[in-house]
Amino acid sequence: MGELGLLGATIDGYGCAGVSNVASGLITKAVERVDSGYRSGMSVQSSLVMGGIDEFGTQEQKDKFLPGMAKGKILGAFGLTEPNHGSDPGSMETTAKPHPTKKGYLSLSGSKTWITNSPIADVLLVWAKHQETGKIRGYLVERSECPPGTLETPAIKNKNGLRASLTGMIQLDDCPVPEANMFPGVEGLRGPFTCLNSARYGIAWGITGALEDCIARTRQYALDRKQFKGNPIAKYQLVQKKLADAVTDAAFGTLAAVQVGRLKDKGEAAPEMISMIKRQNCDRALYNARILQEVFGGNAVSDEYGIGRHVANLFVTQTYEGQSDIHGTFLLPFMRVLLEADKFKLLFSAELSRASRHLCRPRRGLYRHLELYIPPGHRMYLYLRSLCTRSAVIFSFVF
Repeated sequence: MGELGLLGATIDGYGCAGVSNVASGLITKAVERVDSGYRSGMSVQSSLVMGGIDEFGTQEQKDKFLPGMAKGKILGAFGLTEPNHGSDPGSMETTAKPHPTKKGYLSLSGSKTWITNSPIADVLLVWAKHQETGKIRGYLVERSECPPGTLETPAIKNKNGLRASLTGMIQLDDCPVPEANMFPGVEGLRGPFTCLNSARYGIAWGITGALEDCIARTRQYALDRKQFKGNPIAKYQLVQKKLADAVTDAAFGTLAAVQVGRLKDKGEAAPEMISMIKRQNCDRALYNARILQEVFGGNAVSDEYGIGRHVANLFVTQTYEGQSDIHGTFLLPFMRVLLEADKFKLLFSAELSRASRHLCRPRRGLYRHLELYIPPGHRMYLYLRSLCTRSAVIFSFVF
């Protein structure tokens, strides 16, 4: 991947490709079409670790790590999830405190779990609470600099999903880390969540590749498999509908990811957009893969056909980096628009040229009812479509 320029592809300089977010998404889609485990390893390296260093690291940290990571010579891991704290990273127990004997060093203690690449990583981006301030900070732990017994990264065995990627733990026991390896300008969850937003965007792209491979495998199997008077089962509408539904969701998911990628390239993408496409695309990919699996009958349980492998992987993608329900509860405060039930109509007339002066100009007799529940200080994007003028506009509000 490093030789092909796939790692840290959106980063400018340091031997990285410097491509757009849309181009980066197409890369993840192609990789995950092969297997989600490969994309996970690439995503952790590129979005979580390299992206974190590029966004929050000092110039010395960037110069030290990014060129080697871009070539795949230095491997990274991202340590946030803990055994007792998955969806609630703010309650993490891993701590950093001044080292008792080494001046200019911090001592890290705690454990992380379900960490992709940890068994083989050379540098581990670990998030821990600074004992003196109580603030979450990011620390670059270099395996080669850790004394024996202070860092262990045991592998997690016998997984039934993401079997093509290495997953493990990070166990820190008074591990000395130079203060120079701490991210200086970011505190709290903004640091890890910024990294995760980039990775979630990649996941939203990647899983469409996995779903498209499920579609291709199912189509070919349905053409080859002959039942009921020697007919290929692809002839029957029960099978055709399953494929039609899956193709539709794959197309919608790809188009949504393209649009968010274009906004991301212009600096206009909101975190809520990324949560939305990550959640929706993962949910629909898993749902459709499970439905397509039915076409294979008993053969679906065999690795020979590959569909079961994708289903197991897609369950993991729906779960990690924000489980589907967690993203849903995060979106509710921002997107809770209650419409009057009468004919489900909410009709506006709005002109793009007047958007800055008029929020909306309802036509007489067509306006129904709109209530917005938005926390103060938050931004919301509202899509309004007029059936009268057949025009549409997206408004951005800050409350």
